Amino acid sequence: MAIALADNARHWQSRGHLFVVADGMGAHAAGELASKLATDNIPHSYHKHTELSPSEAIAQAVRDANGVIHDKGQHTVDFQGMGTTCSCLLLLPCGALTAHVGDSRVYRLRGDSFEQLTFDHSLVWEMAAAGHATEEEVPAYVPKNVITRSLGPNPTVEVDVEGPFALRAGDRFLLCSDGLTGPLNAELIGMVLASLPANEVAQTLVDLANLLGGPDNITAVVVEVVDPAQLGNSISSEAATDSRLGALPRARTPQSLTLAVIAICGVLLTAALAVGGKLLAAAISGVMLGVVLLVVWLRPWRSDCGSQHMQAVGFRGKAPYRRYKCAPSANNIETLSDIVRQLEDLEDQRDWQFDWQTIHDDRQQAYQAIARGDYRTAVVAYCSAVRQMMQALRDKEPDPPSDSSVDLI
Repeated sequence: MAIALADNARHWQSRGHLFVVADGMGAHAAGELASKLATDNIPHSYHKHTELSPSEAIAQAVRDANGVIHDKGQHTVDFQGMGTTCSCLLLLPCGALTAHVGDSRVYRLRGDSFEQLTFDHSLVWEMAAAGHATEEEVPAYVPKNVITRSLGPNPTVEVDVEGPFALRAGDRFLLCSDGLTGPLNAELIGMVLASLPANEVAQTLVDLANLLGGPDNITAVVVEVVDPAQLGNSISSEAATDSRLGALPRARTPQSLTLAVIAICGVLLTAALAVGGKLLAAAISGVMLGVVLLVVWLRPWRSDCGSQHMQAVGFRGKAPYRRYKCAPSANNIETLSDIVRQLEDLEDQRDWQFDWQTIHDDRQQAYQAIARGDYRTAVVAYCSAVRQMMQALRDKEPDPPSDSSVDLI
């Protein structure tokens, strides 16, 4: 993963905040290298392409990373055929953009609506799209782990760019690998994302995925857009830690500086011509100055919404591709209840030095919340029990083979 936050108002206006998740494929070392090359190169390349609009720059940055990964694979026998997925999220003054290759995902939570903003480049999704069906309706014999597009295997790659999506205070975004979306269904992910503080969501989701099998590496990045007024004059380290972001105050607009320079130069030229007795030339210069100033004033500027090109093109892509209702309810909280119940069953089965009373207390708090119809509080209590249990397991074994050594499936 990579997180590149704008560090001042001008950078926010022109480049915004960038988040990337990449999930490597191939042999272990090859997949790890491919994903690292993606997350190292994409932010650098994106900020290097200043001549391009944000939508063009992020697509080119992903293509650049594809070239780097492909070249590495071609010149090293051990890395031939290596690849990686890549999902990028850009937050800009004009909204959110995604750039995507593979089956890692970007979601947006708005209220109780949980939306998938990226299309899975997988055999199952491609077959479903071709047959106008859902992925659940694709025959069970079709492998779900076959992806149809990735960075690295081929010299060129097609990048899906979606957006811009309007931003509202309270919006939350989730970037994640399929190690998360494999064990957990979208309704459960959305329910956890909607119920917990932003800084507790990622660890909770990883813990839940591990408890339900955890067969693959899991990466999750959670971003919350707060009221812009709550953010100071710059991005602070606390904002990076909390994963809560807002828009920076607008820098002085480039139009103002350009207009001032043109006006000063034009006035000096006109005055010089008039003093030299070239009255006709001075008059023509004055008219031209007025026309140029008017054109510059009316011209849309890159930094606000990503350039004239983006304004002309408008919205890209067809997202959202899936939409789920994730308000906590008696039905969709059942999975969490079963997980905590099975965790309590381990008390008599394993000799762990652990204060099980905290788990019991959380479960009792959840029961009381459910009885009064407060399902969101119940989700918070159940998730607290899960995090405490998994943290105790990590503390017990400083270097355990895997968080998924407790497997409840």
